[in-house]
Amino acid sequence: MRSSKTAVYTSPYEFHGKIPLQQAIPLGLQHVLAMFVGNLTPLIIICGICGINSEMPELYVTLLQNAMLVAGIVTLIQLWSIGPVGGQVPIIMGTSSGFLGVMKGVAASVSGGGILAYSAILGAGLIGGLCEAALGFFIKPLRRFFSPVVTGTVVLSIGLSLISVGVNSFAGGSGTEDFGALPNLLLGLLVLIVIVALKHFTKGITSTSSILFGIIAGYIAATVMGFVLPHTLESGANAAWYVNWSKVGAAEWFSIPRIMPIKPTFNAHAIMSIIIMFLVTAVETIGDISGCIEGGMGREATAKELSGGVICDGCGSFISALFSCLPTTSFSQNVGLVTMTKVVNRMALTCGAIFLILAGLSPKLAAVISIMPQSVLGGAAVMMFSSIAVSGIKLLTKFGVTNRVVTIVSIAMGLGYGLGATGGALTGLPEGVQLIFGGSGIVPAAILAIVLNIVIPKEQEDWESEAAHNQ
Repeated sequence: MRSSKTAVYTSPYEFHGKIPLQQAIPLGLQHVLAMFVGNLTPLIIICGICGINSEMPELYVTLLQNAMLVAGIVTLIQLWSIGPVGGQVPIIMGTSSGFLGVMKGVAASVSGGGILAYSAILGAGLIGGLCEAALGFFIKPLRRFFSPVVTGTVVLSIGLSLISVGVNSFAGGSGTEDFGALPNLLLGLLVLIVIVALKHFTKGITSTSSILFGIIAGYIAATVMGFVLPHTLESGANAAWYVNWSKVGAAEWFSIPRIMPIKPTFNAHAIMSIIIMFLVTAVETIGDISGCIEGGMGREATAKELSGGVICDGCGSFISALFSCLPTTSFSQNVGLVTMTKVVNRMALTCGAIFLILAGLSPKLAAVISIMPQSVLGGAAVMMFSSIAVSGIKLLTKFGVTNRVVTIVSIAMGLGYGLGATGGALTGLPEGVQLIFGGSGIVPAAILAIVLNIVIPKEQEDWESEAAHNQ
């Protein structure tokens, strides 16, 4: 009987293969550990900018809970597909950090800021998600507009826009009374050292999940600091590094997530800026799926897989906005994990998605994340965000840096990103232009890169680079 039962099991290196649960569960959890922190980091940062974490702690816990739930649901859709939605590819979905720079600009420009800015981001996410889903049906004819010079420029500008966000968190979080204090800096440095040590001097789960273990080390260190250092400032406010475990004790073990705990509003500036980022995200998703299929399965991704994956990206972001969370996308960390381990089994990844859904039903787990000191997050963020910029550089140099590439990147970064990221540089232009192109610098850099890539004629070396890219 046992032999007939084991005979139906296949390899974890086959997408449609059947493997035993005792093998599928740890393989799935490995994927979750690789993306768990990254999935929540964008929400933590935007909630901090909008003041939700400090002014509305219960709502903050709800949003963290919803973000885990949505990541699990959208991952299941990507793995199994519902009609044209989902590519049936070994991709883990989660909250995108690529939108952070634009969202930071939106939060600064929306009148009233705070939760009003957050609701404007949600409204833009609803519309942008639908636009990306529609775009997924036309992936094949549009791919030629997004060569490596365009995607590389955009990814580079995203990384540069986020570096200051990571450094602010590293120092304790902008606006805190002990911003830049030595305990905050030392805590962030400890997290960074642990991450680097585990990533490059160990193997297996400790290496692939080094960010998670670095943050755990930060929690432990901050808890110990709470016993040996005074955590109350003269003004009576808690120090930024203090971990308030009482909030975890007060949280419930189980709760049904709420739909739309924050009602979306529709702001023209937010919609225009974020829709452009959805276009960029579609390009990144194509790259993730292509890399995942090539690295994990040894073949090229089909048009159906690419189209379904991008449609799932957009529909997932729409679902995420319904739960008052930020846009979702494919996770590059997990693409790297698939490429390294070759484990593409759908059962294994499904186990990971189910774990995310279960985590989304527990406010207590969300509360553990909500009390994370900003400097602990910053210790991981400075490396994560800087690595985005490095990824952009790798894209730009992958197929050679021609004179045409230098011109496009120089103008897009120097004029587009430079003017957009410099406060007040566009004050002489109409307010509508300022709202769309001011703030992060990502949007003008993306538009200039796309336009210049169309307008500037290709030379022989550019055609050769593009041919290498399309192979």
